[in-house]
Amino acid sequence: MSTYTETIGGRTFTFHGLVDLMAKATPQRSGDELAGCAAESETERVAAAAALAGVPLETFLDEDLVPAELDDVTRLILTGHDPLAFEPVRSLTVGGLRDWLLAMVVAPDGGERLAAVATGLTPEMVAAVSKLMRNQDLIAVARAVPVTSAFRTTIGLPGRLATRLQPNHPTDDERGVAAAVLDGLLLGAGDAVVGINPAGDSPQVTADLLTLLDDVRTTYDIPTQSCVLTHVTTTIGLIEAGAPVDLVFQSIAGTQSANAGFGVELSMLAEANAAGRSLRRGTVGENVMYFETGQGSALSAGAHLGKDGRPVDQQTLEARAYGVARAFDPLLVNTVVGFIGPEYLADGKQIVRAGLEDNFCGRLLGLPMGVDVCYTNHADADSDDMDTLLTLLAAAGTAFVITVPGADDVMLGYQSLSFHDALYARRTLGLRPAPEFEAWLLGLGLVDERGFSTPVRLDRSPLRSLTDAPAAGRS
Repeated sequence: MSTYTETIGGRTFTFHGLVDLMAKATPQRSGDELAGCAAESETERVAAAAALAGVPLETFLDEDLVPAELDDVTRLILTGHDPLAFEPVRSLTVGGLRDWLLAMVVAPDGGERLAAVATGLTPEMVAAVSKLMRNQDLIAVARAVPVTSAFRTTIGLPGRLATRLQPNHPTDDERGVAAAVLDGLLLGAGDAVVGINPAGDSPQVTADLLTLLDDVRTTYDIPTQSCVLTHVTTTIGLIEAGAPVDLVFQSIAGTQSANAGFGVELSMLAEANAAGRSLRRGTVGENVMYFETGQGSALSAGAHLGKDGRPVDQQTLEARAYGVARAFDPLLVNTVVGFIGPEYLADGKQIVRAGLEDNFCGRLLGLPMGVDVCYTNHADADSDDMDTLLTLLAAAGTAFVITVPGADDVMLGYQSLSFHDALYARRTLGLRPAPEFEAWLLGLGLVDERGFSTPVRLDRSPLRSLTDAPAAGRS
């Protein structure tokens, strides 16, 4: 195990291996303090960052943070590493990578070069460089990386901000779900996905909700995709039973043991990807996987230990989850950045920083990255913090955000963004919906030629019967 030292203000700090160094260099967050791996002072944090800046990138190929012999995520990351793509940055240190990334922001061909190097970077390298970057660095580089995916809509195109329409209901009542879907569609939401978190885990209820969403989509000829966010094995079973499945969802994490806590193995994800693609329901692409992640998930499951039993910082483990997602060519990946609670991200400042880190790391690794801009009611955060994060993420080129009626998810009991919040971001920053969805909205008179939402009277809308017709006759 390597030992790293750095002297700051006449005091020498020693860090025992990459696990310790990465954790101590991480900006302050409550999860790392809970795990006992955080820097004990700002001086130690600065010393760790200075030492980390001098670490050669090749070190991350030689020193596992989570031992490969014990962890299939590490093995997946190492076997998926592309030496040819790595060549342009092979000789760099972590600090040198930061300089190179910022140079690409202003280079005429910088976007193409950033995209080309993605498979040559490991999640640990990307996590490491993010720890050295200011918020504006994270925004500038993330915005410069071109990443797109497609199913019935194209996600991630420049100048676009897509939304997940999240019509959750505390009892999975179909009429209540349909009302929330109508609310979102009238306000231009749903181009990334119309995705329901079911209140229960019944396969029959899941099938009924999938059928409801598919009825709405086909009745109104909506170019989007639907998803009911149930366990991957349930969705595989529903595909086999002939249910109208568009996307296959699964929560994932950055270690094998954390994924085991979700009841999932990498082989299941491969099977699900193949099953979803076999249906050939996409029209403009065949990306069918939808992954959700969040800083602190491994720690909350007690599955956060790395080499020599040392705790790995939660942001590095989050980046490793993106290494899992990348292997399965997803349509969508989003971090639920403040959802797990203040034990992991204590306040608005930590949530904002984590959201920018996650967007940066995901995009740099080649993922169509989105964010659930959210917080729990016992966190020291409020809607002003979410306005700040939404604005910064939209500037940083995030592919999509999650939106719920009134910014209040009445089923999951947390605060997210409203449909109006997404309209604010689009109008303020000149962003538009996904092109296929925008054309549909324009045809209904719900947006103008600029892609901006326009007022509409419900009694004159072609969607006015949505809460009656699709759900009628089903309990």
